[in-house]
Amino acid sequence: MTSAPLRAADRPAALPEPPFAHFGPDLLAAALGAVPADRVEEFTASWDDLPPDAYLGTDTPYRFRRYSSFRLHGDRLERLPHAAFFQDKAVNKVNGGVDRLFAPLSDAVAGGPALRAVVRTLQGRLPGPSAGIDTCGVHQIRVTATADSEGRPAPEGVHQDGHAYVAQVLIRRQDVQGAESCLYDLQGQPVHRALLTDPWETIVLDDRRVLHDVSAIRPAAGARSGIRDMLLVDFFPGTPGTPGA
Repeated sequence: MTSAPLRAADRPAALPEPPFAHFGPDLLAAALGAVPADRVEEFTASWDDLPPDAYLGTDTPYRFRRYSSFRLHGDRLERLPHAAFFQDKAVNKVNGGVDRLFAPLSDAVAGGPALRAVVRTLQGRLPGPSAGIDTCGVHQIRVTATADSEGRPAPEGVHQDGHAYVAQVLIRRQDVQGAESCLYDLQGQPVHRALLTDPWETIVLDDRRVLHDVSAIRPAAGARSGIRDMLLVDFFPGTPGTPGA
């Protein structure tokens, strides 16, 4: 007997794509292999020139930051006019509801081949539909810790960023312990834990389907201070003439 073909209504529904992806360093290292080594070195060295984050509310800054936004055009990044970074109070209970005007990315970084290679690679690895995702915000962030003061990569605690997708890329981890990344479902249950240790190691998440947090950092044993450098890329649908999120 020949069985009848399944009707569309009888077929099992496709499983939803997981709301995050964790990549080892090989993904971005391969993408950057086509970029001259001196331009990649220029890119990573630029974290040594980040101004203090003026919105922490602490006497001594422990976070340093630059931010710019871009329109995505095929293989090209169109830098948008510099503007403040804004998050709603509902997603950032510490700094939400405030226009935060960070220093922009340097021209060498914003127009360089390393950033372009990284962003285009990440855009191709979004854990969900990418239709209409034509804009990104790029954050360069350094968090420091000393023997007297820990650094807090996420002072807002478990949160969402208010975007469609967020990529978290480790650039440098030097003389620190801590900084465990944790993702949660929307009911607050942990779904993934990771300690990013290798440069270019990356987590890309669907910000609408998961919450995330990063534990504080402290100097490693025997060190007086330490640093953790991250590249964050927010992906979202843009509004013509409106840079940023």
